[in-house]
Formats: sequence, structure tokens, C-alpha cells
Amino acid sequence: MRLYLLVAALLALPLAAHAEWKPVERIEPYAISGRTGQELYRSIGENGPLIRGAKTRTIAYTNFKLTWSGRDYKPRGKDCVVASGKPKLVITYTLPKPSGPLPAAVQKSWDSFIAGVTAHEKVHGATMIQMVHDVEAAIDGLTIADDSRCTRARAEVVTRLDAISKARVLASRDFDRVEFGQDGNLIKLAFALVTGP
Repeated sequence: MRLYLLVAALLALPLAAHAEWKPVERIEPYAISGRTGQELYRSIGENGPLIRGAKTRTIAYTNFKLTWSGRDYKPRGKDCVVASGKPKLVITYTLPKPSGPLPAAVQKSWDSFIAGVTAHEKVHGATMIQMVHDVEAAIDGLTIADDSRCTRARAEVVTRLDAISKARVLASRDFDRVEFGQDGNLIKLAFALVTGP
């Protein structure tokens, strides 16, 4: 329940004035096999996404690609004014998918498991969406005085983007630490799948 409330809270966060864009969200399944919860989970361990720098595979992964069009640095007299431009955010959820039909009881258990895993990944997606709104709020209209060449403005944008990105990464890690920790939601979901039919 805590997970669903967190997703709802993140999605309800106030958005910056740039609400005209929408993220593109897509699911990229990877095949797993098995006829029991234990076999399915073992297949996840063998076929799940391998995240950069990790030695073990994970159940699911959320990645994003962010590009901007129209970001502009405009001299205005002796000052420099920054326009954030329009973002294009593509979020990809990599999730496991059984390669064949499952027995009814296993299917029911699997449906609960994958719904919980998907909700977990959607929280990561929501933080990425909020990150883009934070970027817009931090740099759109930014004015740096006595910077007609926009040199300091560009450096300030990089500094602000770096801080926002690091904050998102830390928030995601903290969320995963809770979810995979003792009594965490994902631990419970995995346990229910493995010990089920």
C-alpha cells in the first residue's frame, strides 16, 4: 500500500508551467521461462537486466533518454537569459514476461508479482518526469548579469543540472534500499512468488 501511495504522491506533485509536453513511456519485456513461481524467479535471475557496474542481474529496470530542443542562451544587453526549451523524455521500463502460458494458480501469483514490480518501476519513472520539471524550473528564464557572451550562464546551467540529476539518483537509490530492505515491498513480492504455486 505504501508503494501505491508514494506513486500517487509523486504523480500529484505540482508541475512547472511547461505542462504542454508529455513523456513517452514504453515497456520493453525480456523473456523468462518456467511453470512455477520458483522457476520463473530463477529465470529472472538468469535473464534479467544487467545494470552498468552491477555484477548481478535485477528483476526490472527503468531507463530514460532526455533531449531538449530550442534551449537558448540569449544576450540581453549586458546580461544573458536562458530559455529551457522543450524536453523530449522517453522512459523505458524493462520488465520480465513469461514466454508461455502459466497454470492458473501460478498466473494469479505472477499477476500480483508483476503488478507490484511495475508499480515500483513507475515510481522511478515519476521521479524522472519530476526531474525534467525541476530542470525547467531551475533554468528557464535564468538571467546572469554582466554575461553578454553567456559563458557564466552555460556554466551555471551545467551546475544546476548536475545537482538535480544527483538528487534524482540518490532518491532512486534510497527508494530501492527501502524496497529491497528487510520487510521491503519487493522482497515480499519475490518471496510470495517463490513460495507460491
